[in-house]
Amino acid sequence: MAWWSSCTFDAYTSATGSFDMSDPHVTSFVAMLAISSLCFVVSTITGNASQVDKIWSITPWVYTWMALDTSNPRSILMAVCATVWGIRLTWNFNRRGGYEWPPWNGEEDYRWPALRQGIIPGFTLLDRRLPWMVFNLTFISFYQNWLLWLTAAPSLVVYAAGRSTACCGESVCPNPSLKALDFVAAGLMLTFIVIESVADNQQFRFQTEKYRRKGAGEPLDGDFADGFNQSGLYAIVRKPNYASEQMIWVCFYLFSVAATGDVFNWSCLGFILLIALFQGSGWMTELITLKKYPKYAIYQKRIGLYLPFKFLWNKSFGKGKENLA
Repeated sequence: MAWWSSCTFDAYTSATGSFDMSDPHVTSFVAMLAISSLCFVVSTITGNASQVDKIWSITPWVYTWMALDTSNPRSILMAVCATVWGIRLTWNFNRRGGYEWPPWNGEEDYRWPALRQGIIPGFTLLDRRLPWMVFNLTFISFYQNWLLWLTAAPSLVVYAAGRSTACCGESVCPNPSLKALDFVAAGLMLTFIVIESVADNQQFRFQTEKYRRKGAGEPLDGDFADGFNQSGLYAIVRKPNYASEQMIWVCFYLFSVAATGDVFNWSCLGFILLIALFQGSGWMTELITLKKYPKYAIYQKRIGLYLPFKFLWNKSFGKGKENLA
């Protein structure tokens, strides 16, 4: 396995040198631009900035199917894995009230109003109409959709590698077969999908029970009194679902590594930028939560955001809630 070879370079030139509308590089990118424009128009008219959130779990696997090579088992496996991820996440988003009729309605992510009100440090100008519109156009509508396209881009690399003479020595690779890395990538991706599902279920049950108790006037104790979940997977990391989401797309990238035989190719930009996005969104989520629940600061001291190192350290040396209060 190499860091970068003529096969990877050939896959890169396939992505940048084609203007053929039958090429999935072009068709998926044009679809992304159209979807971005629609998200901006709808969010501007309705005032609901969560239009991209509604399609977050849909467009990546659609792009993967657009790049499907039915003669390539790797391409088929990628499409199946991405679809499993998308169906589960879409279902979870729906049960939280993310979809309503008409489709532009539904729950708006609480972070967008916080940004729009100008209460997040570094983003105070967003309480004005023009800066918010520019932010909505550039970041919410276009950048996020471009990022979703990039996360699915390993499927484009696999498509290009299957037609690269540098990758297989012929115009079309004869009967490309799966490698051990493909099974590792699929196994890990499905594992993180399961972990993400468990984390989402734990959080959904916790929030449902918390608001049921509040509505019934019942006393709140334990985590319910603190206001946030600290049990199950949330006793290991503060955002287990977000941590799993990042790892899912790192694993998805491994399929392109198997196709090219190289560690790096241009589609790695997808998971790198996704991880970067989660650092920023995680910081903002934490800031909002800390203002709402003062005891969250203690939770931050003993449990890591995405990585379990604090949990393992405290477990090894016997530090729990009472030791850090």
